[in-house]
Amino acid sequence: MEMKRDIFSLSEYNYQVPSELIAQEPVCPRDSCRLLVVERQKKALKEIVFKEVIDLLSSGDVLVLNDTRVIKARLLGQTENGGKIEVLLLKQKARGLWEVLVKPGKRARAGQKIIFEPDRLEAEIVAKTDQGGRVLKFHSPDLEATLEQIGRAPTPPYIKKEVNDPQDYQTVYARRKGAVAAPTAGLHFTPQLLTELKHKGVKIVKITLHCGLATFRPVKTADIRKHKIEPEWIEVSPRAAQEINKAKLEGRKVIAVGTTAVRALESVAFLSDSGLGQVKPGSGETNLYIVPGYKFKIIDFFLTNFHTPASTNLILAAAFCGIDRLKESYAWARARKFRFFSFGDAMLIR
Repeated sequence: MEMKRDIFSLSEYNYQVPSELIAQEPVCPRDSCRLLVVERQKKALKEIVFKEVIDLLSSGDVLVLNDTRVIKARLLGQTENGGKIEVLLLKQKARGLWEVLVKPGKRARAGQKIIFEPDRLEAEIVAKTDQGGRVLKFHSPDLEATLEQIGRAPTPPYIKKEVNDPQDYQTVYARRKGAVAAPTAGLHFTPQLLTELKHKGVKIVKITLHCGLATFRPVKTADIRKHKIEPEWIEVSPRAAQEINKAKLEGRKVIAVGTTAVRALESVAFLSDSGLGQVKPGSGETNLYIVPGYKFKIIDFFLTNFHTPASTNLILAAAFCGIDRLKESYAWARARKFRFFSFGDAMLIR
């Protein structure tokens, strides 16, 4: 007798990725990467070049992009005793006051001073967070300008190469500063491809989710439903909501680019009296955590990357695609040596 699987077990979302498939740098041009197209209804898989995504979209479709801009959130410094320390900014709590991750944590005690650049940028550790992070009080008259000059791109730890050009870890449409991780599904778009999509009649809509700790903290609870996701800031403008709602009313497709766009849209979604998915404009924090069984209200297609094991992003993709279909897709991609994670190839689930 076959045992019933538990789709909420963390073990279902762990998989192995050969290190040589973990992309260390983006392809050039951006839209020349590979795109795995997952047809949910036909149960079919096919490979195309990313820029050919234009052939899969129709005039009137709405492409939703997350226009958050990554700040130079990685800082290298030292303690007063000379010990090296690395800081990743997560969230601004007040002017000059930031929640951060520190490495190594044993050197980051309350009251300790961190010197990033003598006579230019220093900070004091004022508290420890419940999640094991710290709260830093920065001493700088213009922290934003200083970060721009001495900060580094906050690339994930599996990217071993230093990013020489910070724009490599930034979408071409990034506008609103506030993210500490890139919405990487959007890294594949070029200005030319966006222009061609507009000429075809595809509606480009921009919303905002500032990617923070929730975007990259892995799930560690044996039951994935018990994972607590940290809040992230979102904003959906009245104009964006109007465009999306009109498309839903007229039966046109809404395509979300990245898990962050999905979470932002679904966070402000509701069902009308007729049962039609709609969004309301607004801004604020969301800690929406999407797991299998979730009923999507807005998105029809989902453009995304290949995600890290045991991540909330992978779990969201499984919720949209179906866990078995997603596992099959990932195995297919691994066998064909697709490039994985932030600088890797992409997939369109439709």
